[in-house]
Amino acid sequence: MADRPSLFLELTNSICAHCLRKIEAKIVLQDGRVYLHKLCPQHGAQRTLVSTNLDWYQKTRSFVKPGQMPKRFNTPVKYGCPYDCGLCPDHEQHSCLAIVEVTDHCNLACPICYAESGPHRPDHRSLGQIAFMLDSVVRNEGQPDIVQISGGEPTLHPEFFKILEMARERPIKHLMVNTNGLRIAREADFAKRLQEFMPAFELYLQFDSLHDDALRHLRGADLSRIRRDALDRLNDLGISTTLVVTLQKGVNDAQIGEILDFAVQQPCVRGVTFQPVQTAGRTEGFDPSTDRLTVSEVRDEIVRQSSLFAADDIIPVPCHPDCLAMAYALKVGGATIPLTGLIDPQTLLEAEGSTIVYERNPGLRQRVFEAFSTSHGPASAGLALKHLLCCLPGVECPDTVTYENVFRIIIMQFLDPWSFDVRSVKRSCVHIVHPDGRLIPFDNYNIFYRDGREKILEELRTGHAGHLAPLTVRGRQQRPAISAEHALP
Repeated sequence: MADRPSLFLELTNSICAHCLRKIEAKIVLQDGRVYLHKLCPQHGAQRTLVSTNLDWYQKTRSFVKPGQMPKRFNTPVKYGCPYDCGLCPDHEQHSCLAIVEVTDHCNLACPICYAESGPHRPDHRSLGQIAFMLDSVVRNEGQPDIVQISGGEPTLHPEFFKILEMARERPIKHLMVNTNGLRIAREADFAKRLQEFMPAFELYLQFDSLHDDALRHLRGADLSRIRRDALDRLNDLGISTTLVVTLQKGVNDAQIGEILDFAVQQPCVRGVTFQPVQTAGRTEGFDPSTDRLTVSEVRDEIVRQSSLFAADDIIPVPCHPDCLAMAYALKVGGATIPLTGLIDPQTLLEAEGSTIVYERNPGLRQRVFEAFSTSHGPASAGLALKHLLCCLPGVECPDTVTYENVFRIIIMQFLDPWSFDVRSVKRSCVHIVHPDGRLIPFDNYNIFYRDGREKILEELRTGHAGHLAPLTVRGRQQRPAISAEHALP
């Protein structure tokens, strides 16, 4: 008898990429790559690449640690994942990062936008509504690790600074603002006022490329000068900034190393986050059958294109290892010293509150003292990396080490109808706050809950979805993908 062309690895549940019906799926290994195979009774077989690297896929399985529960849950378990979001008691992770969207309005109409925001959407949320959403995060988390103010373009909200003040009045450890940088580049007084919210404040600055053609493809405009003007201003003001790169295969994935090499030279930049395009919202010029990128691909390209990090320096994030990877380094005098690879992986998987004390770790101690033996940085209370990303244990370092010496990369992939894996989404720790106060995983929010899509979800919940046509968003049928197979080289 002939062998199957693939090796069965595990069973899970997914959704049909067309009608969103929950269906069984299996993870298989074929030709050295890991795929998600599923079969919808109405729309047939579908296949999506999960990982280009079996070793990396297996590594994510060894980096799992027990989840941390929020202080309260918001919805009961009734229909089963992914139909009970809010968070329900069956969800495995609290909100490491909670996103509060304060407006649908934006001064750009990017061809790639998971929220489908733009100038055509003028609505802002009221201060009362935003206060309620912030309070919902606090009720769930007690002291939220990171809250990100987002949109649309949040800096366009007429009460933007009042929103930041409201957030500061709450016990939020780290406050972020997600922005395209236009107001920062154009308005010196606006940028200067942001400085008032330092420290424990950071800008999440859209920064997809250093080249006009890629920016036009992803953002619909030549923004290279705007991005650099914004960054120059943030460097002058010393405002902590993370550069956020939306990645699309064949558009800017060959520029990863160039972006990293540029970013590490910017005094205000604390790191770069790479986010492969999620097939959600507005996805003009994106074909999920050919343009997808996986975490393993992005990791391999970082190592290939830049000398900043080796493969062992980039590790899965234990709270959600399928979709998150990270690397940390110390930045001193233009040199970058990788830190993550010096940490025993077992330490990352130990109980909450574990701390890496550099005096007790010979390798880390040697590297830290080599780095700072001639350093004349400002004095501080020391650096606890746990406060910068809650998934990483605290690292006690000399007083000369400050947040200004940190450089990190994050690979953050979000599941979509093609790659959706119920086993994985249960561990999602990046959540969007629904206007009614529910905290919903980013992946699920954009598929099921944004802009009235919950009407479709209700039909799926009650079993009356047999008549549903392929998924339509805002009157436009999504690009068909009977096979979401990744393009083979």
